[in-house]
Amino acid sequence: MKKILIAIPILLLCINCSTVPLTGRKQISFIPSSQINALSAENYATVLHESKLSNNQQQKASIQKVGKDIVGAVEKYLAANNLSDRLEGYNWEFNLIESDQVNAWCMPGGKVAFYTGIMPICKTDDGIAVVMSHEISHAIAEHGNERMSQSLIAQLGGAGLSVALKEQPQLTQQLAMAAFGAGAQIGVLLPYSRLQESEADELGLYFMAIAGYDPYEAPRFWERMQTNSGGNAPPEFLSTHPAPDTRIKNMEKNIPKALEYKAEYGKK
Repeated sequence: MKKILIAIPILLLCINCSTVPLTGRKQISFIPSSQINALSAENYATVLHESKLSNNQQQKASIQKVGKDIVGAVEKYLAANNLSDRLEGYNWEFNLIESDQVNAWCMPGGKVAFYTGIMPICKTDDGIAVVMSHEISHAIAEHGNERMSQSLIAQLGGAGLSVALKEQPQLTQQLAMAAFGAGAQIGVLLPYSRLQESEADELGLYFMAIAGYDPYEAPRFWERMQTNSGGNAPPEFLSTHPAPDTRIKNMEKNIPKALEYKAEYGKK
């Protein structure tokens, strides 16, 4: 009987596995997209309400342009591979928040935020594309749903999202902000695992290349990030991101494949 009780939740988790585009990795994501996107939109509106939006028109225009270009590349790839349903319910938004934080994120449903602190490191539209494609890849790979599903299992015994919001709304909102990459960096569960970060690096490299941006800018961007940290980056085992040297080597290894995707799906 004990073995049966253990097997049931494992079976349910297997039933609720999905596959990440391009990498083929299996993941547990049992929250309906409509629910996760609605929660994301609510949290995104809260963040914008509590933040000061930038008045830098040039930077705002660049964020909008690059964002639309990357989304166009994503749509093109997904349509060519009969995966357009992954974007159902998406309502893309791109905002620039006035803050010294060197950060950016994309919540499920296409809710993107850049902080002005990261713009000097981006330098150009190619640099913005490195960050934009990475963050959008988190959404396309449904990392937020995956992390939120893991959080609900770990913290609330696998309760459905609607039940969790009703019974423990504050905790559920906190878990969501962390799961969507906009919460605390170290907590009950890391916002994104190093596996997910590496996956977003890989997908982002492909999408930015398809969109017509220079994939060779990706390792250069992370070299600038490393310089900007002044050697104060946390140890890799405490970080949600791979060590800079590790991710740079992985990107350099994946550039030839990114160029293949550019040739196949990019602008003709």
